[in-house]
This record gives sequence, C-alpha cells and structure tokens, in this order.
Amino acid sequence: MAETARVRVRGTQSLVHTMSACWRRPSLTALEVLWRWLYGVPAGALLWFETVRVVRASGVDLGALRKLSLADVDGAVEILSQLSAALQPGVVRTAAWVLPVLLVGWVVASALGRTVVLRRADERLHARPGTLAVLHAVRVAALVASFAVWWALLQWAAGVAVAAPLAAGQAPNMVLYAAVVILASLGTFSAWAVGSWALSLAPLIAMLRGVGPGASLAGAFRWGRMPAKLVEINLVMGIVKIALIVLAMVASATPLPFEAVVTSKFMMWWYAGVTLAYLVASDFFHVVRMMAYLEMWRVYEG
Repeated sequence: MAETARVRVRGTQSLVHTMSACWRRPSLTALEVLWRWLYGVPAGALLWFETVRVVRASGVDLGALRKLSLADVDGAVEILSQLSAALQPGVVRTAAWVLPVLLVGWVVASALGRTVVLRRADERLHARPGTLAVLHAVRVAALVASFAVWWALLQWAAGVAVAAPLAAGQAPNMVLYAAVVILASLGTFSAWAVGSWALSLAPLIAMLRGVGPGASLAGAFRWGRMPAKLVEINLVMGIVKIALIVLAMVASATPLPFEAVVTSKFMMWWYAGVTLAYLVASDFFHVVRMMAYLEMWRVYEG
C-alpha cells in the first residue's frame, strides 16, 4: 500500500495544500523576508553608492538616455555605445571587488537564514549552517555559470543582428536581436528550473540526515524516483515566478492611462508598492518550494 502511494503521488499533487499550509504559517514567510532583507538592504545600498560614484567619476551625462528612440535605431546604438565606453572602466574595477563581497555575503546570509526557516518549519531538522554555506556556494557558482551562458548568447545575438549589419553598412536587425534575447532568456530560465533541483534539494538533505556537503549532493542525485517529481515542482515554481513578473509589469503599467491626473510622487509610491508586493510574493513561493520538497521527502523516505 505504501509502495502504491509512492508510485502514484505526483510532484505537484499536493502543492495547493502546501501553499495553504504555508499561508497558515505566516511566520515562515516573515522569517524568509527578514533574512533576505537583512542582506538585501545593505547590498542594495552598497550597489547604489558605488553606481553613483562610478557615474560621477566617468563624467557621463545620463540625460542622453532621454534621447533614445526606436524610430532612430542608429542614434540609439551610438548613444548607448558612448555611454558604455565611458562607464566600462569604472564598472569593471568596481565589480572586481563588489561582486565577490556580495556573493560571499549571500552565501553566509542564505545559509543562516535557511537554517532558521527550516528549523522553524520542522524542529527535528539538524542545524548545519556550515554545510549549507558550502552547498549554497556551489549553487551560486552554477547560477553564475548559467548567467555566463546567457550573456554569451546575448553577445552572439548582438554580433549577428547588430554589429555585422552595421559593419556592412546596413541597418541592424532589431527584430532578430529581440527574438534571440527572448528565446535565450526563456531557454536559460527553463533549463535552470529543470536542472537545479538537486542543488536546491542538497541543503534539505543535509538538515534531514545531518550529513556534510559531499554526502548531501550525492544523496540529492541518487534519490530514487524523486527527481522527476522535483523537476515537476521546479517547473511549476518557475512558471509561478514568470507569472509574478508579468503581474508586476501589468500592475506597474496600470496607472499609465491616468498619467494626466496622477502625480510623479504617486507613481513613485505605486512602483515601490508593486516592487514590495512582488518581493514578498516571491519569498512566499520560495518557502512553498522548500516545504514541497520536505513533504515529498516525508512521502518517499518517511
């Protein structure tokens, strides 16, 4: 009977129940939001400070961006090229130390934050912050590699659709460029959603079994029938993430028909509210995914 239940259960079969359970336990989402913001606010302040410093040091006039127009593609390309050439040296020098600091901070904050959230969800789990830090570093490295692939595809698209026609004295093919960017972005996003289940599962195994990074990763990749179920959960969560982004874009554009009567201050607060709602909703679904993994483990291993 138990074996039949294991075979028949689907990865997303009880996802609505899991969301309902997480909704009834708002402390889980509150803790998730708390640790992310304890990291995100200082990180955002650092990025803002360094961005302002780089722009001022370069002497560029960002007001030139107001001259961008889809009707004048050549002019827009020229403006963006000039701004990029002026900002690139300062951006590269700053990124050389800012990015490692932010990545190390994220690894430490996520290890501690996830430990607190998961222990709040189930006190029987082992606290393994050191192991989680190593596993999250591995996940960050894989994520950086996926971004590198995505950026390489964008560079290739720019060379084929923009640089090559301009070198031949022709107009750039912006439709082709936009199509490749959209396909590359969706393809990379989908590949990460399908392939990252083990990296998301390994920290949970470490806390479930009280083992180290190597054993957690090995257990994640050897977990019987579960991979197909976890891929299903990851895909659904990826679709939810895209839906949240679309909803945020729609909500951001909602006041535009009334721009003749709304003030700039109202729009600023509106955009801030939409951004805050998106971040909280995103954190909620991160918790749902962790709880779905935990419930799946209870079905297959419990």
